[in-house]
Amino acid sequence: MVILGTKSLTIPYGSEFRPVRLFKRTKSNTVILAGLSGSGKTLLFYQLRDGSSHQGTVTSMDPNEGTFVLHSESAKVGKIKPVHVIDVPGHSRLRTKLDEYLPQAAGLVFVVDALDFLPNCRGAAEYLYDILTKGSVVKKKIPVLILCNKTDKVTAHTKEFIRKQLEKELDKLRTSRTALSEADITNEFTLGVAGEPFSFPQCHNKVTVAESSGLTGEISQLEQFIREYVRP
Repeated sequence: MVILGTKSLTIPYGSEFRPVRLFKRTKSNTVILAGLSGSGKTLLFYQLRDGSSHQGTVTSMDPNEGTFVLHSESAKVGKIKPVHVIDVPGHSRLRTKLDEYLPQAAGLVFVVDALDFLPNCRGAAEYLYDILTKGSVVKKKIPVLILCNKTDKVTAHTKEFIRKQLEKELDKLRTSRTALSEADITNEFTLGVAGEPFSFPQCHNKVTVAESSGLTGEISQLEQFIREYVRP
């Protein structure tokens, strides 16, 4: 006889007892949109959900959150797995919200304003550095997509330029932050390989770079990233 909690279960002599798995662990369907204020995260959220940029031009002070089938897949026949998308406000005082959502993330999209990139390069790199050195990101190897948004504009920077500039800034940040006293434990892990210039392939998790335009609805590379880690 085997005791399970307060109930007993009688098993015939000679039979093999195999514990039954009551709960099947399911893969996360959560994708986080993060980045500086004004990068276009909220507009991308509405494009993913509605195929429209409505309500997406005002800077968000609260997270936008929803579970839905991607608008581009809404006409498909058959069962399609919905995606849980969280748009985290980019204001520095509200970024702590990100820590609440990271443990459930299947992937993280870091949105960069490709139009006004240079004035915001340092700030974007600092935010990205904090993300890439978080324990929850490193241990779970959460994939990160650096999404260069607003590329429909003629004066927008290319994703190759943005990638190289971010790598340079992250390399500088790594040097300066490593030199800080050990009492500063803001970052849980170090970034890159010691003695080598930083590049994204050195990260513990997969980091890729893509382009989008939330305004025109060109978000195919974003949707491709989502469906790579949240299967339909």
